[in-house]
Amino acid sequence: MQSFFRLLTELSSRKAISRMVGSLARSRWSRRWIGHFARSYGISVEEAEKPLHEYESLNEFFTRRLKPGARPIDPDVNTLTSPVDAVITGLGPIRAGLRFEVKGQEYTVGELLNQSPRTVNYDNGYYFVLYLSPRDYHRIHAPVSGRIEEKEHIPGKVYPVNDFGLRVMRQVLSRNERLVTYIRHEHGEAAVVKVGALNVSSIRYAEGLADHVNKGDELAMFEFGSTVVLLMESGTFRPRGDLSCGQAVRVGEALGVLKPKHEDGR
Repeated sequence: MQSFFRLLTELSSRKAISRMVGSLARSRWSRRWIGHFARSYGISVEEAEKPLHEYESLNEFFTRRLKPGARPIDPDVNTLTSPVDAVITGLGPIRAGLRFEVKGQEYTVGELLNQSPRTVNYDNGYYFVLYLSPRDYHRIHAPVSGRIEEKEHIPGKVYPVNDFGLRVMRQVLSRNERLVTYIRHEHGEAAVVKVGALNVSSIRYAEGLADHVNKGDELAMFEFGSTVVLLMESGTFRPRGDLSCGQAVRVGEALGVLKPKHEDGR
């Protein structure tokens, strides 16, 4: 049965379908769905920057900004903060020379980063997998302050990245389309990997994105639900002790502490 569902997903996970859904969601005709969409997913519409009737399409509502102050950013310069509103679907140290596990499947950082030369930076680092459901705020923010060293677009599929997709499809996170932003901060490097998904018409960088970002600045946005994989360079990060899979986090919430390399003697 699992093979049957995998086949159906393979057949439906085509860019043409995502483009079609995206075009429909961007049309003015789609604005009639906004109220129903918000009610169906229990979206906190009072946080939205504008009243519902002012959005011109479902896509504009989906990629909405929030009211100023709705997501306070942890002020400690030494914290790593969540780049998104999401549920943690994977976290932990990257082990055995660049390997990590999500929903029973093993990935390598090399696969995720398209064999980038920067892969070696994360050989004993730390990772978070952060899943955004349709109800979530879908703008992505800088988790640290620093300089954007590199941006890479990695073409790929658009498989679902929900619980079903991560469990049933093979290597979803490293097969789907991705945008990777590498940020050099005071203590090392962080990689923000934005993973596309079924019915995501695009992942877009924020307009006017500067080479230097401050923690909490807008980096990009998803159109429809998807996932961010956050990678921390080896020896530069200590996670909060109370985080676990299934836990919800919000933009600006501290995930742990940045630290100089080898401060613990390793």
